[in-house]
Parts: sequence; structure tokens; C-alpha cells
Amino acid sequence: MNKIITPIIIAVFAAVALIIGITIGKQMSYTAYPTVEQEAVQVKSYGGQSNKFAKINAILSLIDQAYVDDIDVDNLTDDILPDIMHNLDPHSAYVPASEVEESHEDLEGSFSGIGVQFNIQNDTVMVVDVIAGGPSEKLGIRPGDRIVEVNDSTFTGPEITNNKVLKNLRGKKGTSVNVKIRRAGITELIPFKIVRDDIPVNSVDIYYMITPTIGYMKISRFGANTYEEFMTGLTDLKNKGAKEFIIDLRYNGGGYLYAVIQMVNEFLERGELIVYTEGLHSARNNVFADGTGHFKGYKVCVLINEFSASASEIFSGAIQDLDRGVIVGRRSFGKGLVQQQIPLTDGSEIRLTTSRYHTPSGRCIQKPYKQGKIDEYEKDIVERYDRGEFFASDSITLADSLVFYTKYGRKVYGGGGIMPDYFVAHDTTIYNKLYKNLSLGSHLYSFAFQYADRNRKELSKIKSWQAMQKHIMDSNYISEFKKYLADKKVEFTEQEFADCQSIVENILQSYIARTILGDEGFYPIYNQHDETLKKALEVMEKN
Repeated sequence: MNKIITPIIIAVFAAVALIIGITIGKQMSYTAYPTVEQEAVQVKSYGGQSNKFAKINAILSLIDQAYVDDIDVDNLTDDILPDIMHNLDPHSAYVPASEVEESHEDLEGSFSGIGVQFNIQNDTVMVVDVIAGGPSEKLGIRPGDRIVEVNDSTFTGPEITNNKVLKNLRGKKGTSVNVKIRRAGITELIPFKIVRDDIPVNSVDIYYMITPTIGYMKISRFGANTYEEFMTGLTDLKNKGAKEFIIDLRYNGGGYLYAVIQMVNEFLERGELIVYTEGLHSARNNVFADGTGHFKGYKVCVLINEFSASASEIFSGAIQDLDRGVIVGRRSFGKGLVQQQIPLTDGSEIRLTTSRYHTPSGRCIQKPYKQGKIDEYEKDIVERYDRGEFFASDSITLADSLVFYTKYGRKVYGGGGIMPDYFVAHDTTIYNKLYKNLSLGSHLYSFAFQYADRNRKELSKIKSWQAMQKHIMDSNYISEFKKYLADKKVEFTEQEFADCQSIVENILQSYIARTILGDEGFYPIYNQHDETLKKALEVMEKN
């Protein structure tokens, strides 16, 4: 699993004719094909049938039986279906059989592999962390190890990519892979035979007490195990003294509807509407809270941004519409379409939009789109940035016709995402030319990993993020970093470095801590520089 957090995140966003098996309802027999005109008559005759799918069937059948060269109709179908789906809406999709399993892994809660988090440094696979209880940890593989051979073949060099690593190290449960490890301080390569096993995919990245009474939780997706992880985290925070919760859904692109319903239910009174779905062929379906929630009396603050979508917007929309808590951040993505996963007979599947979801006030927060104009839809985030929406809330034009009202009469708007109750501008004051170069060139992460690797023996004795941060700050890591930049021929002035030093220090400390302590070391340090989180704390303390 490659799980690297970068300070500048570039999001890439991504469909019926429901053809469960391409069958021909009428046998077509040709003894000869003397002229184009004769064939044209045959096609016109077949295409004139009342069956609305007859034209597609006829064309595929003709290609299979009459085309000048040999054609694999199955492959041709795989090429055609994505175009059909993309002409429906931006979120309907066709998934070939070869990609179905991988596409489910993030949401299903596990995949099969060797259980390491890795990064490629200097053309070498570096083990950043090992998954607790996974096959690699059980064999004694450690953070800092280098995987240099796989199945007796050299596994280093410029051709090593993330995809190649995943292809070689992931696999079916119970299968094995032979690797050789280079470990600091040991001359010989260390061989391991790793039997692949189920590796958990966590949805809750981190939770911890951010003040003596406020618990913080970051959720990256809504998957099969998210509710269980959510409840474990909230209960632990409650036991540690939390009276209020900050739920961070920034960069959370959504997931399973049932997961988010269970989670919102924990904060609501019996009978309160959580969400409803409705479509042309789908009757309205209301989902109400059942009153069994364990956290109905706790304050809630939800963090969102322009990459919070779908289930994230259901969660934040319900909390906002029912005046159950406050929303802090920037306008969310605007995905109000519900997809149903429909398996096809060959193992592929389609994800067909069957309904729209509406928040309790009646809002559908799906942003506008044109059928077949996916490129325009995907450029929306860039356009928001260009017109200044990330920097000032008054740059957002909201139509009066899309006004709705919360439980206690506050105005909210539909037609394109969830507007936060408290807007936080995107901070660009520290993102000067040097910082952009450092980020895009991976220098921050590379140095942090090398620093942690050199000092691993000493740093491994530190067990808390507070002690880790203090240890790093008391060291000469900034001087070492400047020397690293000089060696890499990165030019800068002392003023340029000073202008972005606060964020550079924050990122380096976070990355170094993460290499040793994992996310439990990363997030508490990284979040110290988070303006949206600072605003959330300010709002909660005032309310």
C-alpha cells in the first residue's frame, strides 16, 4: 500500500444501455456478400425492429460475422460500454472484469498482500511502515528495509514504479512471494518467503484528543468497516474525556450509503430524516434516525472542502440541515447522484446512476452537468479556483430559487455542494516558488525519510508524537535540510526560505514522525499548521 501524504494535493476525478449479454434475437445467415447495397438492406431490415437495443445487437453481430478482419467482439464491447456510460452522467461507469476486484478493495475493507507501506526512493522500494498483524510484520520485516529482489529477480532501477510494486507484491491470499531485503548494518541480503494474507484497509486515518474536551477524527472513505472503526474511535475519545467531536471529511470522496447512514444516526434523535433518495424509476425512499445513537448529546463540527463528495455531503448535509452541528471549510464537491453496482455475467459490472439523494431540507446538492460533457464537469474545481472561490466566499453565486431552510430556519442552498457555516480561505501566503519546487520535486519527503532512516535507532526509542516533535526541533534538521538542497542543486535565497520556513518545518517534522510512529505521529504534528482546524476549534470554544 502506498500511502504518502503530500502538502499540495492534485485531485484527479474520474458508466445504460444495460447489456447483460450481447445476444442476437434473430439468426442472420449470409451465403455471400456480393455488394455493399445488399448488406445495407439487411442492416436496415434488422435495425427496423421495435426492440430498442436491436441496433446495437445488429451492429455487433454484423461485425462478428461480416467484418473484413478478425475482431474480438468481447474486447470491442469493453471499448464501447465506457462511452455509453459516460454519455449518461459523470458518475455512471463500466468496470471491466479485470478491474472489478481492485476497484472494490478500498471500500470492502481489505485486500490481499504482504502488508507493507512503501515509497520508491532512489529507484529502490523502501518499506515505510509494516501493517500490524500482517505477514511482513510477523516475519520481522521492519520500516527502513529495502526490497531489492523479488522472486530471484533484481527489483531496483528506474523501471520500478508503484504499479509494478503492487503487481508483484499483491496477490491472492495464501500465495507466496520471495523477497530479499537490504537492511542497514547488515552486509548480506536477508531472504523472506512471505505468504500473502488479508490486509485491512482502514477508513479512519486517525483519532486523538486535540484538546482536553475535544476529540478529532479524520475519515478518508465510507467503506464496509467504516462504521465499526468510527464507533471504536468515538467511544475511545469519549472515555478519554471528549465532550465534543470534530469529524474531518476533507478529501473524502464518499463510499457506501449504508455506512454514512449508520454514522449520522449516532448523533440524531429518533424520527429525524437523515436523507432521501428518488429517481425516475426509483420511488422516494426516506431514511430516518432510529433513536439508538450513543452520541446525541455531543457537539459536532464537520470539516469539508472542495474534494468532499457524495457520502461526505450526506453526512455534512444532515448535520447542517438538522442544526445538529456546524460545518467549517469550503464548499464541497457537489455529487448528489446515487450509483447502484450491477454485476454482469462475464464478471464485469456497471455502476449505474439510479437516483438522486436529497438532504433533510430537500436540497439536491448535485452540481450542474451536461450529458456527454465529462471534461467540462471535471474542470469545475479548477474553474472554482480561477474565479477565486477558494479565497473568498462572496465569489460564490447562489441562486435564490435554490434556497432551503434548516430545522431552525437558517437559509441553506442547493444546486452544487454543501456551503459551510464558517468559510476558511485557502492559504497561499506561504506557497512561494521555492515551496512549490520543494513539493513538486518530492524533496521534503525524501529528506524526511533519509533523516529518519539515518537516525532510526535513536528515534525508535521515542513513543509519543510530542516527544518526537521536541527531539526533532532540538536537532539540526533544518541545517541538514539546507545542505541536502544544496547537494540537489536547488537554488534559493535565505529570504525565500524564511518566507516558507514555517510550513517546511511543519512538513518535515510530520514526515519524520510518520516514518517512526505512523499516522499517530504524523497527524497531530501536521494539523498544527491547519487553518481550517484552527477555525473549527475557535468556533467550538465560542459555542
